[in-house]
This record gives sequence, C-alpha cells and structure tokens, in this order.
Amino acid sequence: MTDGSDAPDAGRDCTPERHPDRDPTDHDWHVIESRAEYETGWYTGGYDLVEQPDGTEKKYYWAALPAAVVVVAAVDDPGALDLPGDGRSVVFVEQFRPTIRELCYELPAGIVEDGESYAEAGARELEEEAGLVADSVDLIEEFWCSTGVLRHRRGIVWADGFTRGDRKLDGNEFLNVRTVSVDEAFDLARSGPANDATLEGLLLARTEGLL
Repeated sequence: MTDGSDAPDAGRDCTPERHPDRDPTDHDWHVIESRAEYETGWYTGGYDLVEQPDGTEKKYYWAALPAAVVVVAAVDDPGALDLPGDGRSVVFVEQFRPTIRELCYELPAGIVEDGESYAEAGARELEEEAGLVADSVDLIEEFWCSTGVLRHRRGIVWADGFTRGDRKLDGNEFLNVRTVSVDEAFDLARSGPANDATLEGLLLARTEGLL
C-alpha cells in the first residue's frame, strides 16, 4: 500500500526508458564461470556465473537432463489391441509419481537414448510402456522446457497404425495402460494432477488436426 506519491501522473507516458547498455538483446551475457556442482545419474546440477546487462554478476542455477519424447497415440478400436475402452481413444499410462505423491494419467513418454531421433525414441517407448507397435511415428514439435531452470528439450510425436508388441518396463516403472475417448482426453489431462507434457501433447496434436 502506498500514498500515491510514487504513482505515475494521469496521461503520462509510463513506457520504461530503455538504455542500450541494459538491453538484453545488445548484451553478450558473458559467462564468467560455469560449474557442475553435483551429478545424480538422472541429471546434472550446477550454475553459470553471468555478467548481466547492467554490469552486475549473478549465478544462474540449472539442471541439465537428457531430451525426452512424449507420444500421442489414438487407437480406433482398443478392444482389437487388447486394450480397455471403446471407440476412438487416446492411449494413457497410469502411474504413481513419488515426486509429487500423486497418481497421474499421462501420455507415454521417456528419455531419448543416444543416437535416437524423437520418432525412434517414441516408437520404442510406446511399445515398452503400452505394448503397441506403431506403423509410423512423426515429430510434431520440439522445444525447450522450463527455461528458467532446466536445460532440457522435449519432442512431441504422433503415432499411428498399431499392432500388439511386447511391453518391457524399466525397473522403476509400474504402469497401467488406459485408453480415454478423444472427447474426454482433454478433460482428464486438465484434471488434477495435471501434467504439462500431456497437456502439451494433446494441444499440439489437436492444433495439427490429428485429434
């Protein structure tokens, strides 16, 4: 709460004054020091000591993770693939996430291994987690995630044309495969606990006219 003495005058141009030496687009953001402080086996954590546009120095902390892929797969007849559900449905996996202590419905996803493309990783993850072999897998979008703290890229892929394969879960994966009608998939993804990658995948697939 203020007494208004610092409030701008009515009609006054309140556009912030731009100084060339403070403009982030004109600054090289020199990294004075870059240090990895710990390694978990899952991600590396550290910081960059950076010179800011006003001449001050600041440590920007980061966590570096391998790239990940998220698979959007819609099946026309789940029963024919020994999956629960009826009619055109999106494939989800149901799993408990100890990090947030919640049971989540998510699109199949996983880490991109060395030498893999997003499409190749997506095809592998879909079979490993859901037991489905796709005739085709195509990249919809690739982007950075949580750029304020992560060095982590994510690819969203669309899978189509399915036959049964063999599930092969990792030692820390305890998953149930579920299918949800296309009409209900967005409502499920938006219900708590919502998952960012699942929302992104569904929205991008719908934008491309695939759902």
